[in-house]
Amino acid sequence: MTNHWVDFKNADVILIMGSNPASNHPVSWKWIQEAVDKRGAKIICVDPRFTQSAAKAHLYAPLRSGTDIAFLGGMIKYILDNKLYFAEYVKNYTNASFLVNPDLKLPGENNGVFSGLTDGKYDKGTWSYQKGPDDVIKKDPTLSDPHCVFQLLKKHYSRYTPDVVSRITGTPKDKLLEVYKLYASTGKPNKAGVDLYAMGWTQHTVGTQNIRTMCMIQLLLGNIGIAGGGVAAMRGESNVQGSTDHGLLFHIWPGYLGTPTGSLATLKDFIEKRTPKTKEKDSLNWWKNTPKYVAGFLRSMYGSDMTLEDAYEALPKLDDGANYSWLTIFDQMYKGKFTGFFAWGMNPACSGAHSNKVRQALGKVDWMVNVNLFDNETGSFWRGPGMDPSKIKTEVFMLPCASSVEKEGSIANSGRLQQWRYKAIPYYGDSKPDGDIMSEIFFKVKKLYEKQGGPNAAAITKMTWPYGKHEGKEFHYEPRKVAAEINGFFLEDKTVENPTKKGEFKSFKKGDLVPTFAWLQDDGSTSSGCWIYCGSVSEKGILPMRRGQADPTGLGLYSEWAWSWPVNRRIIYNGASVDLNGKPWDPSRAVITWDAKEEKWKGDVPDGAGNPGKGRPPFIMKPDGVASLYGPGLADGPFPEHYEPLECPVEKNLLSPQKNNPAIKRFDKEGVGSDMDVYSGVGTCDPRFPFICSTYRVSEHWQTGVLTRWCPWLAEMQPGMFVEMSQELAKMRGIETGDKCTVSTARGKVVCTAIVTPRFKPFDIDGNEIHEIGIPWHFGWITTKDRPFNKGDKVAEVFTTGDAANLLTPTIGDANTMIPESKAFMANVVKGVK
Repeated sequence: MTNHWVDFKNADVILIMGSNPASNHPVSWKWIQEAVDKRGAKIICVDPRFTQSAAKAHLYAPLRSGTDIAFLGGMIKYILDNKLYFAEYVKNYTNASFLVNPDLKLPGENNGVFSGLTDGKYDKGTWSYQKGPDDVIKKDPTLSDPHCVFQLLKKHYSRYTPDVVSRITGTPKDKLLEVYKLYASTGKPNKAGVDLYAMGWTQHTVGTQNIRTMCMIQLLLGNIGIAGGGVAAMRGESNVQGSTDHGLLFHIWPGYLGTPTGSLATLKDFIEKRTPKTKEKDSLNWWKNTPKYVAGFLRSMYGSDMTLEDAYEALPKLDDGANYSWLTIFDQMYKGKFTGFFAWGMNPACSGAHSNKVRQALGKVDWMVNVNLFDNETGSFWRGPGMDPSKIKTEVFMLPCASSVEKEGSIANSGRLQQWRYKAIPYYGDSKPDGDIMSEIFFKVKKLYEKQGGPNAAAITKMTWPYGKHEGKEFHYEPRKVAAEINGFFLEDKTVENPTKKGEFKSFKKGDLVPTFAWLQDDGSTSSGCWIYCGSVSEKGILPMRRGQADPTGLGLYSEWAWSWPVNRRIIYNGASVDLNGKPWDPSRAVITWDAKEEKWKGDVPDGAGNPGKGRPPFIMKPDGVASLYGPGLADGPFPEHYEPLECPVEKNLLSPQKNNPAIKRFDKEGVGSDMDVYSGVGTCDPRFPFICSTYRVSEHWQTGVLTRWCPWLAEMQPGMFVEMSQELAKMRGIETGDKCTVSTARGKVVCTAIVTPRFKPFDIDGNEIHEIGIPWHFGWITTKDRPFNKGDKVAEVFTTGDAANLLTPTIGDANTMIPESKAFMANVVKGVK
């Protein structure tokens, strides 16, 4: 999130699209409601279903799943046509004036694709900027040149008329225009609008571009960097943000440093390739500090006993062009390419797209370790529905781990707020904290490498592990020591220049904590396990433990409550909340203000704000210093374009001849996926599966239900798998509420209980009646009464019904991130158990 949950109270218009916070993030609603009660804010909800959030909204508009870019693209056209954009902000703080290669062709003039497409991959040569002889990007401050970003934006979205958008999305035209008018009203200095999104936007083959479209709208309206503005990623778990920050994903090291590839054999090669350069004279280009952050990370891994070059060489590299995301992992596992698998705090047999394929893949490894609180569908996959244990070779080990209340540590939530959680009770039985388990595995693996050797042994044997102490045969992990290492230390006595005040120097002793990431060095004299968290631990202690409630700005920044990365900044890009002369666009909601007497910014920690009038653009993480309306770095286009979901209920894309995203990886292609990867309704509509299906969450369960389905009171409140459908569809199928139904796709089927409701309505899609159904994704067979039980098995106090929703979803992902398309696929529903 650019802002934070408390900041919702500062908004004038709140757009809920791709999320359902009233149900799934109920704590956030406190601040949404405060905006309504105290500011008179208006809530807009756009969703295929009339959700709990829609029930609280002032304006609700339905839309067909998978058509968000069409809807939002229409809003961009509305804003531009009616000159509702914040002109000064757009001109000075975005790349609207940048001139683009004249050879670029947009989808409207190139059969639905951008120029450069060959065999499902773009050559981005024509997406480049025009540059002068000094290598500086050419610009047109008047925004009138036909090749400038602003004019290309107008041209691209000129096709997204209200009539066409309504025909694609199924949103009535009057509702469409009502939403556009209300949200576009925030494009003024004294107004603020925020969007709240979640998996409803990300889990599509155009998921990244869904979010980018909203970011572009926020930039046009001047809603980035201000109080009450921003783009709010409503995380589905309390530490998703933190785990991503610390390198959970295959393509990033901690702090969003890109993982090196095999072709970058040396540290010098890596630094040269990954450190952005710019000729823009006023740009701060913060990523120029990449060498410091890389050096800090390498030192945190291997200390000072290895050179930085050797430490870089020891760490694993990605094969060039390879993808190691979720869908690829289980595809390769299904093909027998893995020997073993750790399932740590996860349940892929239910959470993974095309779970039938995932469950079969688990049977292809020699061993699996399941680290969890309870047995789950993954740990016991071998005795699940359709499985024959006698034909499965996988040896499964269960390692019981402590729950969150049985250990201490920190989490970082949606708003980048790192908060400390304390141990409340001792851990139970044979369980151990995750850190203890990891430590024991590390030391045993290290011992084996030291004794037997092996490929790249130094990667393990030279790694430092100063995170606790040995007591007898056990190692007790201490998370407070990890917090300090994440922050970082000076590794030698050193005197360095103050990065914020030239000519001033400060001396540090070996072992001193690094004050902030600005003090990190590129010579290996400092360490930091994750540079964006540098400053989170100081001589005052672990700052995420703080619980100060002072709020001098009145904006809800609460700067002494816990700690927010980076450098305790609560609203990132807040340098864009002031004009070129340093005056807040809206003095009543000033995030930062310039104190001329003291010559410094006050309020939030300033982000990208130089001294007033100096000309520094505020988006310092971009090499050119400004935000990107035009984004040539993505895999599927510099502007978002509407493409239909891979499985969809229409014969053609009404905006172009290109039906689906041309840059996605199709697992049904020969030599790509497997025999289990099948789709329906791709080239033409499939009468076997005539209805759109989408997955979603309920308040009573969490993720795949491993922690909640075992709780009898939660199982009583939401006892099992259901399918929600409209009254019209129920009548057509002869189904009533409470009936057992079978929902099926080309990949599998799930038995559900019917909920017939007016929350779903049929869509009018270009004159055709299209139905959508919805199912929750929290259920699985492990807590049902008809499953096989062995002696000693845990038995649920209250049984649930039904299996995983992901038995139905396809193996297909976003062109940039490969997140599965679980929010729009084709299904059938019939009465009875089939």
